[in-house]
Amino acid sequence: MQQHLVFVYGTLRDGEDNHWYLGESPMLGYYETPPEFSLYDLGPYPGLIEGHQSVMGEIYVVDDQTLSDLDELEDVPVEYRREQIETPFGMAWIYFYQDISKLSQAIACGDWCQRI
Repeated sequence: MQQHLVFVYGTLRDGEDNHWYLGESPMLGYYETPPEFSLYDLGPYPGLIEGHQSVMGEIYVVDDQTLSDLDELEDVPVEYRREQIETPFGMAWIYFYQDISKLSQAIACGDWCQRI
């Protein structure tokens, strides 16, 4: 089974509602992206798009099944699309939100866990 790196920035982060989807996947560490994104509060979860802000998240090693489960959670390719970004841990998958018409409340600090 193949291993993948995934950058999680919202409800999949440690202590958040959907973290359980990662199961026993090991976390490699925290990562703050270069200022190439924007993070928005969509109520129960965030949306990330291309922009000019750094975003804080965590890098995990996941297997094929977990990545498939994450794609289903993120409703790929309808609500989100999955692309790769460069991180200090290697190339990692990241989920981009696709319906920019629903974006209104930016998370200025770039950290979903510090949004309140």
